[in-house]
Amino acid sequence: MKQPVRVLHVLGNTQLGGAESRIMDLYRHIDRTQVQFDFLVHTTQEGHFDQEIGKLGGRIYRVPRFRLYNWISYRRAMRIFFEKHHDFAVVQGHITSSAAIYLPIAKKAGVPVTAAHARSAGVDHGIKGALTRLMRRNLADRADYLFTCSRLAGISVFGEKAVEEGRTVFVPNAIDCRAFAPNAAVREKMRTELGLDGSYVIGHVGRFHYAKNHEYLLQVFAALCRRGKRAYALMLLGEGGGMEDMKKLADRLGIADRVLFLGNHSNIADYYQAMDYFVYPSRYEGLPGTVVEAQTCGLRCLMSDTICQEVMVTGLVHAMPITADPDEWAEYVEETADYERKGQEEQMRAAGFDVNEQARQMMAFYSREQ
Repeated sequence: MKQPVRVLHVLGNTQLGGAESRIMDLYRHIDRTQVQFDFLVHTTQEGHFDQEIGKLGGRIYRVPRFRLYNWISYRRAMRIFFEKHHDFAVVQGHITSSAAIYLPIAKKAGVPVTAAHARSAGVDHGIKGALTRLMRRNLADRADYLFTCSRLAGISVFGEKAVEEGRTVFVPNAIDCRAFAPNAAVREKMRTELGLDGSYVIGHVGRFHYAKNHEYLLQVFAALCRRGKRAYALMLLGEGGGMEDMKKLADRLGIADRVLFLGNHSNIADYYQAMDYFVYPSRYEGLPGTVVEAQTCGLRCLMSDTICQEVMVTGLVHAMPITADPDEWAEYVEETADYERKGQEEQMRAAGFDVNEQARQMMAFYSREQ
């Protein structure tokens, strides 16, 4: 029996992040008798998806996390790894800060195809961001394929020239649209369990990180509460180092009793059902799968105008600047809070955001190189 071709995804970890969730969605929907995924992660810690990866037939390899000061030892670790493991059809790098190091090493070791995958349209502030830009400066010339989830992400990671020359390939952050169809029974169950009956729920899904701009979100929510038109509640899904600071800010703003810090959950679709409005004031994004999920679920969405236009598929999404006073965002939410909630599965599927179609396309790509 012919063995499936194997594709190696290079990631930081296998936790419940955006890139990781999108890859796992794809993994669940490919024909694994034809294509199998393996994972190279930069951590010794077990991740949320580790057990599922094993059950699906995937292998997980581990290398040290890249930091500028360990350049030499990191290159050595990558050379040793790919000298031993070079029987992949494709190596797809989702960590673009060091992809210019490990993708050429994989190629030299005998991997026929390498792909760098841009998933973010910005970098951290300060010295870390400057170093990330430096590490990416020649990435466009060091991979066979340049995948990007949006035009802005492509420009940020590969440079405007590569995008304008048509060297990038658009790969949407696809989801299983059927899983996010509105469900009245699940909505009632979740709202009861969370103590949200009678509340108008503003929702957000994202790790507590500089890019997500939670501090602005809390200021918008505080402005909504001051307006006093409804019994508002704020539901925050996600984890991260900034969570404790945001809990303190909620307390200072006098809204702590209305904010739910719920952490990570694998049944994320159920939490969207409990929401009434989705607010996403990110400083930068590649293409937020969360806004794709929220639209599919029929939620009205307000996001920052720094986020790519490709995600604005339906009339449910509106963009505003995060330089505006938070009261302006609150006013818009209040004015548009009443609407008929309808699922947008077909429209999202037609726009290329359904993982079933993407699975077919990516399987063809992975297999054609054999």
